[in-house]
Amino acid sequence: MLALARAEPAVSMYWRREFRGTADRIRLVRAFAAQLLVDFPVLDDVLLVLDELAVNAIRHTRSGQEGGRFTVDVSMDVAGVIVYVADQGGPGEPRLRSVFDLAEGGRGLLTVDALAATWSWTGDARGRVVRATFPAHRAAPLY
Repeated sequence: MLALARAEPAVSMYWRREFRGTADRIRLVRAFAAQLLVDFPVLDDVLLVLDELAVNAIRHTRSGQEGGRFTVDVSMDVAGVIVYVADQGGPGEPRLRSVFDLAEGGRGLLTVDALAATWSWTGDARGRVVRATFPAHRAAPLY
């Protein structure tokens, strides 16, 4: 008699860490994610996006003020990785700038847009969360 085993769904993994809102914490954000996602196919893209999002939290929100904090969440399953950076809010909103409108800054979300499969944000002046997704498998180019 043939025994059938029920297939178990893939396990999702989820991690969260809070960081002080200072520039010296950015390297710790990258180290946190790198340790968790060591074999992920587009790890370098994930780390660069997390770097940009953490820098934005420190530069453009209350997370970068005295005593400020921000949180990084990493979620991984068979479909891929989703990263979240939650800040303490501020007066502006995350927005893409035109490549023709860039001075010394403003390239962060363009980098996120180029590397992540999707990205979005939610929240208001009291706090925001920026989310970026990275599929485990990328489609082959059409050319």
